[in-house]
Order: sequence, then C-alpha cells, then structure tokens
Amino acid sequence: MIVTVTPNPAIDVTYRVPALRPGQVHRVGDVLVRAGCKGINVARVLQQLGEPCAAVGLGGGPDGGRLAAELRAAGLDVDFREELPDVRRTLVVHAHGEVTSFWEPGREPVDPLRAGQALLDAVHARLATARAVTVSGSVPPRVDPELPTRIARLCAECQVPAVLDLDGEPLRAAVAAEGAVIMPNLDELETLAGERPQTLGEAAVLAAHLVRGGCDRSPAAVVVTLGEQGAVAVTGARAVAARPVERVSGNATGAGDAACAAVARAVAVAGSVHAVDVRALVADVVAVSAAAVLRPVAGEIDVEAARRWRADIAVEDL
Repeated sequence: MIVTVTPNPAIDVTYRVPALRPGQVHRVGDVLVRAGCKGINVARVLQQLGEPCAAVGLGGGPDGGRLAAELRAAGLDVDFREELPDVRRTLVVHAHGEVTSFWEPGREPVDPLRAGQALLDAVHARLATARAVTVSGSVPPRVDPELPTRIARLCAECQVPAVLDLDGEPLRAAVAAEGAVIMPNLDELETLAGERPQTLGEAAVLAAHLVRGGCDRSPAAVVVTLGEQGAVAVTGARAVAARPVERVSGNATGAGDAACAAVARAVAVAGSVHAVDVRALVADVVAVSAAAVLRPVAGEIDVEAARRWRADIAVEDL
C-alpha cells in the first residue's frame, strides 16, 4: 500500500458565506467539519483512485481522537501516535467565488524529540509492505524541521520511494532528501531558488538546479505545480511539462494534495523514482489536480473528469 504521513494534522472547518467583510458579523449558512490537512487529503484522493493506503501521523487529544475515528470509519488503515495535546484546526471561508484560509500552527508536543521518534517508528513499521510514502505539510512547533527528510532517508534505506510535499523549514531541509521527489508550488520554488519563474521553462531550469546542483545529497526528481499554467517534472535525465486542456474554476485548496497523490501512485506503480514514466506522471499530475478544483472540499476529486482530461493532455520536453 501507499503510506501517507501527516506530522501536523488538523480538523478542517469550511464556511460558506455570501461575502467576507472585515470588521463585520457574518452568519454562516453552511458549515463542514472533517478530518483534514495535506497528508490526509492525499490519502482520501488515493482512495478515490483505487489505491490501498495507510494514514500515519502524530495525533492526540479530543480532536485527534475524532480525526482518527473518522478516518477509520472511511476505511483507511490509521496509525496516529498520541504525542500532541490536541490537533490544530484550519478554517476555510468561501465567499464570492474566492477562498480565504486561516491555518493554526499546531500544538507543541510535551516531548518534541519523543514525538519525532514516534513518527519515525510508525513509518518504519509500515515500510515492509509500502510501495511508496508521502510526507505532507508542516511539523508541529519545536519538532525537528528535518523530520520529513529523515523519513525520506529511512525510506531510501528500505528502497521505498518517498514523495515530499512540504513548506517552510521542512521544505528547505528537503533539498537534501537524497532519492526523493520534492513537490514545491510556484511560491515554494521561489523560496528555494531565490527567484520567481514566469514560464514553465523557467520553472524547469530552477527545478533542475535542485536536482543537479552538485550536492552529495539531492532529490531524484522535482515536480513543480503551477496552478493554471500546469506542472513541470524534472529528473537528472530530462525535464517535461504539461498544461491543462481547459480553464477550471472552483476550489483550488486541495489541488496540490491531489497532485501529490498522483505522483505517489506513479512511483508506486513504477517501483522507484528512476523507473517512473515522467511524461505520464506530469500528465496525471495536471489531470488529477484540475479534477480536485471541481470538488467543494479538499481531499476529493472528480474521477471521471480526471480520466477525460488525461487522454487530451499534451506533454512537451523542455
């Protein structure tokens, strides 16, 4: 199965209001509360794509118990180590066709070192049967920001491909995740490279520096998601790009998580990052992430739309 790792999970709260006006009282007519955060969204998308998966992470507290119970009820194999006093909440507000998000930082573990080791142990316990591992999102306060990279190295020792979709300090540390796939979006690539690409070609050049930077340890591939522009995939041997076949409007909150699920499925099928069909991978990334935009909440995709678009997506070498 594919193992999705969520170091800093959340309960996602979604509001829908006619308009969002600072300083005003808003009456919320539609509320959705459910287990969320990036890694959990990846697991939900993999389920919809027909891939068996396990959801692993840190948890604890009343909302942590609710989160784990909800995921088990959805048919996921769940292992959230109870190292946090509780899990955080995220708030997403839909108003006038726009999405505004508020992210809590997460709860600090009582023992950050123990929490990090607990998560490493949880992942290690799954590696004998794992076809791929994803690590997504942030880490709780005071937890080692290199924890996702350490997980990727553990996966490499067991010859299990790892996909890292991170932000902040964990993302910066991940450029030393030898053999892994890292997945920055446009803003994150700018953070890593020090400049903002304007085209798919420029994104490919910057991503190539991360793969071929001459460091002893570097990722095996970089997949850059660029929203409406499409996506770029770069390995040591080639760089390719794909664009959506049509403009899609809706909720883009979970598009990056859907892209991560597509990459995880591709490397799991191939058996390794080096064996993956990069052209097929980047087309899947564009189709699946666009299909997520059609759904009202993160962690869902329009499976039929993804299949339809996948057949029409053209891939170009860069």
